[in-house]
Amino acid sequence: MTRFTGALVALGMAWGVSCGMPAWAQGYPQRPVRLVVGLPPGGSTDVMARIVAAKLSERLGQQVVVDNRPGASGTIGIQLVVNSQPDGHTLIMAAGSWGTIMSLYKLPFDLRRDLAPVAFIGTSPYLLVVQPSLPVKTVTDLVTYARANPGKLTYAGSTAGSLQRLAGELLKRTAGFDMLYVPYKGTGAVMPDLLGGRLDVAFDNVLILTPYIKKGQLRALGVTSSKRSVVFPELPTLAETGVPGFHAVGWFGIFAAARTPQPIVSRLNSEIVALMKEPETRDRLLAQGAEPQPGTPDDLRKYLAGEIEKWGKVIRDARIKAE
Repeated sequence: MTRFTGALVALGMAWGVSCGMPAWAQGYPQRPVRLVVGLPPGGSTDVMARIVAAKLSERLGQQVVVDNRPGASGTIGIQLVVNSQPDGHTLIMAAGSWGTIMSLYKLPFDLRRDLAPVAFIGTSPYLLVVQPSLPVKTVTDLVTYARANPGKLTYAGSTAGSLQRLAGELLKRTAGFDMLYVPYKGTGAVMPDLLGGRLDVAFDNVLILTPYIKKGQLRALGVTSSKRSVVFPELPTLAETGVPGFHAVGWFGIFAAARTPQPIVSRLNSEIVALMKEPETRDRLLAQGAEPQPGTPDDLRKYLAGEIEKWGKVIRDARIKAE
């Protein structure tokens, strides 16, 4: 082979790769797509996954099937996707707990290295509520009362790494007061004690708490997001009412296995962003207490890294251990 012929062959190979990859991406998906949820059916992450899967099926022309793989704080499902073929046919819906698990557990994977961000879905702000007999009407009142009665107030969380627990820990450390954490196994176990006055303070999803607030069974003091909630616009943020910079929200995003080809990631992102902008999808998410914020893979990558850093510091400073 002459030097000239070799150059032509190399050029032809490069041309084939540059043209072939987009064509291959256009042929994706070639079979049904699995959307893993590392949590049981019925929770907010599962609901978000099913809303997205139904619409994404229509846009991709292949069925997107939700596959619940609960256990080990969601890490069973994550490991499944980490080990999957990087071809875009196995995805996972991320939950807010992803910001905590790397600081609480010894994991055989790194979320930032072993998964490919696909699309940011949105956030789910929490509410700070108290039982009505507590003599506080605002977040400022709560901080003043807690400082005057160190260790007297109790607050709940479902697990060591739950947002309910960590939001309370962040509030304590940011506002400079103490209250006692009481562990529970799930929100369902928290509510009877909170409604019965045996607990003082709690953080939880807007959707879960709103019915109790409307009935006067709980008093809402603030929303945990940095901006007011679309679902609860009349309620101030904690940052507005005495705790500057406070931000603690649930969030959702879609990831694929690391090394998934960029054209496939780009195709998925464009389809997901488009479906998230549909009024029907937006209304369904808002009805679940979630706020759509469709974003790029880089948006999701940066958000995950920020959550890992923020909650890792809280976990280390508070010396929180996995239960």
